[in-house]
Amino acid sequence: MKKRIVLLGATGSIGESTLRVARSLPDHLEIIGLSGGRNTARLLEIAKEFPAARLCAGDEAGAAALRNALPGREILHGSDGLDELASMPDADLVLVAIVGTAGLRPALKALEADKDLAVASKEILVMAGELVMATALRTGSRVLPVDSEHNAIFQCLEGQDPSTVRRLILTCSGGPFRKASANDLASVTPDQALRHPTWSMGRKISVDSATLFNKGLEMIEAMWLFRLPMEKIAVVVHPQSIVHSLVEFLDGSILSQMSSTDMALPIQYALTYPKRYAGPCAPLDLLALGRLDFEPPRTDLFPAIGLARRAGTMGGTLPAVLNAANEAAVDAFLAGRISFPGIWENVERAMDAVPFVEHPTLDQLIEADRAARVCVTG
Repeated sequence: MKKRIVLLGATGSIGESTLRVARSLPDHLEIIGLSGGRNTARLLEIAKEFPAARLCAGDEAGAAALRNALPGREILHGSDGLDELASMPDADLVLVAIVGTAGLRPALKALEADKDLAVASKEILVMAGELVMATALRTGSRVLPVDSEHNAIFQCLEGQDPSTVRRLILTCSGGPFRKASANDLASVTPDQALRHPTWSMGRKISVDSATLFNKGLEMIEAMWLFRLPMEKIAVVVHPQSIVHSLVEFLDGSILSQMSSTDMALPIQYALTYPKRYAGPCAPLDLLALGRLDFEPPRTDLFPAIGLARRAGTMGGTLPAVLNAANEAAVDAFLAGRISFPGIWENVERAMDAVPFVEHPTLDQLIEADRAARVCVTG
């Protein structure tokens, strides 16, 4: 029986990789819902390839264009349309790959509708991990990680007793400035920050990898996904990006998950879990690799990990503030309004300035998000 998938964020890099997986496993996966934000032209192309899927455009203008091109097709739009797709009665799993905080509400709608949730947007768990995981626990839905690092940990923990885990070790490439000096960082341009050494990604996540905020956000995400305190989550730099993460157990054993740098593999595992199939990913050639290197992150020059550890340890609204301030600061950097180190500086300033709420409601999280952005943009 095919697993029926709703894909929110079909036109982004994760969405495109998800479609690649679906094409390779037509006997096992069926796409029944697609959203594409404001990239109406690309959503139209995808819609023609998956004619049975309901569609959601970013706004009414996009929806009108799709209706003109696809007469008779059901077309939704906006946040209400996302919510409707996320709670489709015949869906088995909803994959949220929407950049930023816009994916939070449809993620909660999916869980409340008893759908399994595949999380590709870090912001969902960073901003509202306590609320999301509590909702999943209440409804019995599964939260399946799509990020390569969390998917690796998920695989390593399969069948293991959580009480035997000493720590989770997230790997990171170190980004394009792994060997840079403080003077080098002060003059980094957006074009330089977007040149990731091993992954092809969108603009926001590429800058996050360069600042190491990507890894900081993943630390908070891991804390909620695997229900472990922040002190049990570590980061190690691994330039080859072949070991996607590791789990260290009390007896000294370490399990790792390794594969080529292809996001299709963790996406496929999340979509087909608990089964494995031959998909679009090539096997890893260990002999061709030759070596695997590991080194500590340079937390003195890259403060993101320390800021994330502080936010995750305190909890409450602080992770939402960190996330929103980082989004706003990255936008400002890409627009040339602040320097590269200014990203960390603005995030820390927002974390110090925005009022803290220990156990926030969804409305309080949204307000903390808003206040953090205002703190950065003025």
